[in-house]
Amino acid sequence: MTSDGTRAVHAGRAEVSPGGPFTAGPVFASTYHLSGEPSGPFQYGRFANPTWVALERALGELEDAAEVVTFASGMAAISAVLLGLTAPGDTVVLPSDGYPATRTLGDHLAARGATVRRAPTAADAQADVLAGANLLWLETPSNPGLDVCDIARLSELAHAEGALVAVDNTLATPLGQRPLALGADLSVASGTKALTGHSDILLGYVACADPAVADRVRAWRTLTGGVPGPMEAWLAHRSLATLHLRLARQAENAVAVARLLQSRAEVTGVRHPALPEDPAYPVAARQMRRHGCVVGFTLPDAATADRFLRALRLVAEATSFGGTHSIAERRGRWPGDAVAPGFIRFSVGCEDPEDLLADVVQALDAALTDDAH
Repeated sequence: MTSDGTRAVHAGRAEVSPGGPFTAGPVFASTYHLSGEPSGPFQYGRFANPTWVALERALGELEDAAEVVTFASGMAAISAVLLGLTAPGDTVVLPSDGYPATRTLGDHLAARGATVRRAPTAADAQADVLAGANLLWLETPSNPGLDVCDIARLSELAHAEGALVAVDNTLATPLGQRPLALGADLSVASGTKALTGHSDILLGYVACADPAVADRVRAWRTLTGGVPGPMEAWLAHRSLATLHLRLARQAENAVAVARLLQSRAEVTGVRHPALPEDPAYPVAARQMRRHGCVVGFTLPDAATADRFLRALRLVAEATSFGGTHSIAERRGRWPGDAVAPGFIRFSVGCEDPEDLLADVVQALDAALTDDAH
């Protein structure tokens, strides 16, 4: 099974057992029968759960990973890498334009004695600050700017310095990009977003190329208790079967929305890695198989952006991305993102494209008509 669709549908499924359920349900257990000396895979609810194991097996197949460790949220997964795999005195390289909470975590690393260096994602700028690094953290495409860096090149440079390489693969998902195959040591993601795609669960995971590194990540999870709930893990596994279908529709819609936005004089700075004219396109075309559902663009000012968002009928105003329904927000309303006041992050969903494009057009017209008055 090499095609993405087949892999997604069958990933992590149990072997056929006559009379057994086609799809096993979630296992709710904090306690397991345990006689004598501790042995076996399931000893206590903070250590392991059969529902996590099935999901981790599935994600391992999609990421081409040796082992996967799941977490209660994307930030729990990110923390396990940045805090669990570093020590005071280490040097950590982070993107200066990455997810704000990751950058905040970098401040905590510095406070506990690590040297934290930052550089932008675009043009592989992190390569310039790699000397003596212990860990390189990449985020590609970056959120919300949608810049892209060369994972293979930066991994080679980082490994020459003796550093581990972790890639935030949230926006791409393992069907859009496989960081481990490109040379990274860890692929980290928030399963809350496009991976599960229904905006109803919190989940994260770390996919590892080396089982020894996975053991360290898992030990951090056990120590800190950032474990996923069995219902969340079960829902995430069930969602994987439609991942390829959702991503295909969202990518098609995203390009259509981006092209429409480019045709409007009042819209500037349209970004999506699949656009040949986008600065990220040359690298994205080499290392990504799907380019994601997020489009970035800028309206003249914050007031125009807010009027646009209020006028949308099919698109919800919310802060996330990757869901089957379209959502958008003015990112400048949050501290930490260095974006223009009128910058919009638009997560394109699975609606019929004709309906979605018509909604964008009427919202832009309404925003500008209100501006004229």
